[in-house]
Amino acid sequence: MGLFDMIAEMLSFAFMVRAIVVGLLVSLCAALLGVNLVLKRYAMIGTALSHVGFAALAVAGVIDFVPSNIALPVVVLAAFLLLRLNESSKVNGDTAVALISTSGLAIGVIVTSVTTGLTLHICNVLFGSIFAVTQADMLLSIALSVVVLGLFVLFYKQLFAVTYDENFAKATGTKVEVYKSLLAVLTAVTVVLGMSLMGAMFITALTLFPAISAMRLFKRFLSVVIAAEVIGVSAFFIGMIISFWQDLPPGSSVVGVNLVVFVVFSGVSFIRNGGVRR
Repeated sequence: MGLFDMIAEMLSFAFMVRAIVVGLLVSLCAALLGVNLVLKRYAMIGTALSHVGFAALAVAGVIDFVPSNIALPVVVLAAFLLLRLNESSKVNGDTAVALISTSGLAIGVIVTSVTTGLTLHICNVLFGSIFAVTQADMLLSIALSVVVLGLFVLFYKQLFAVTYDENFAKATGTKVEVYKSLLAVLTAVTVVLGMSLMGAMFITALTLFPAISAMRLFKRFLSVVIAAEVIGVSAFFIGMIISFWQDLPPGSSVVGVNLVVFVVFSGVSFIRNGGVRR
């Protein structure tokens, strides 16, 4: 079977179309936000939020509640808590992330340990499933992705200023705390949107890998953002093809493709710089 025949067959299934639509939108949002997160050294915030999301989804499964109705507000609140802890003189950024991350994961495990019959559901939450994306999830993802992308474009200059130099941004009258909160909320929404498909263990890769891969070859902020977008979307689509072809979890397949891209880009950067690491 040729590549185009495989893609045509893949797109003939409604559940694959839903998964691809959601995944492409989440990849776009994650790649955009990932550049800011990596430059701000907030790259692991996605891991902490995804673990909180895992706990929220576990609770939703137990009480038979719509997952997104619980996960979205809980993860947004966790994002604000992370910001507050990060700004505290008593708790630094890495400690705050570790605190939220391990707490969320522990709560999720405790909930599932005292509940029976949720093994497959929790496996899907942790590692992702193409069958986990419903029609409602797709429509919600489209709406919220438009909001995330729109807000990023609308406040691009402010987010750029806050990312590169907070002190200068404050001196020029930029409301730094507002835009840091905006970045945290947009990240939380993106994490929740992508968890069903990518899984709690792999969703961070969508924000991390495209950004650091793009930074291997590009230096200007806008160039890095554009390159990260292309990498994120391309890696996701290729990963979905591999997932469909080899019957693999989508999250691990997409991460594997992103890892290969990062290694290739790092090699090209190393050669271009004459063997000197930068």
